Amino acid sequence: MPHDIRIVTEAELRRVVALDLGTLDVIERAFAALAGGGVVMPPILSMDLPAVHGEVDVKTAYIPGFDGFAIKVSPGFFDNPKLGLPSLNGLMVLFSARTGLVQAVFLDNGYLTDIRTAAAGAVAARHLAPDRVETAGVIGTGVQARLQMQAAHLVRPFRHLMVWGRDRVRAETCAADLAASLDITTEVCETPERLVRDSQLVVTTTPSRIPLVQADWLHPGLLVTAMGSDQSGKQEIAPEALVAADLYVCDRVSQCAISGEMEGARAAGLMVGHTPPELGQIIAGGGIDRAGCTICDLTGTGAQDTAIAAHVFARLGDAGLWVQV
Repeated sequence: MPHDIRIVTEAELRRVVALDLGTLDVIERAFAALAGGGVVMPPILSMDLPAVHGEVDVKTAYIPGFDGFAIKVSPGFFDNPKLGLPSLNGLMVLFSARTGLVQAVFLDNGYLTDIRTAAAGAVAARHLAPDRVETAGVIGTGVQARLQMQAAHLVRPFRHLMVWGRDRVRAETCAADLAASLDITTEVCETPERLVRDSQLVVTTTPSRIPLVQADWLHPGLLVTAMGSDQSGKQEIAPEALVAADLYVCDRVSQCAISGEMEGARAAGLMVGHTPPELGQIIAGGGIDRAGCTICDLTGTGAQDTAIAAHVFARLGDAGLWVQV
């Protein structure tokens, strides 16, 4: 029998969902669900395309109690800016958890991924950062650098922001944009070392394969959230830093071991046989001592994609085009 599918464009999705506290709460519940058990989340399907400086990731998860589950396709082609195109792209397909039929196709061009990724960083800050953050720092100058700082400011309203990027002009533009949008003071750092040493909250947002944060820069009262390493071979944090931190937290241990910062640490002979806590466990367990230094490794989970897709579907109203198939 034919059934209806809703097709929704990026422009319509931007009107339906934004990076706000409600979205943060949705993503936080996804992390808590992972800690509670019953979630079915297969390994990430990841395709590296070095010949074109690109990659493609496919993520999904079934969460008990949700009416639907999402499958997300997320390409990243990092030479695109030279062509005047965004680096990240993609779409999400929402299926009924009861019948398996397609409910909606979100032609979001990566917007929902951007939002849920930034929200995840803010969830980490909510539960792992010091209660008071005066100075934050971001390593990277792209869309996600901006969104991570906007999201973090919702839960830790810092007054000063430090920015570092390989391209000085892009770093200055990023700093100016965030100064205007958040009504804060900003500065561009000459080195990532000064940024880390002088901040209480740092987010790394690059596709780097060379460590950008070193162990001897860490200090008490610091949270470093690494969200750029989401594929084998990427590395933003030096392996020794993961050991030097008072606490190392994963979004999903099985993912971080093969495509996050823990991959590099284990390749260096560190953290072998060690199973760190997951962010969902800390959320469910009531928190940690935030006086030390914490590193949080966010590789991005299919549970986040299902959570944001289901949230969007419930808020669509009249948005989208119904197609009978």
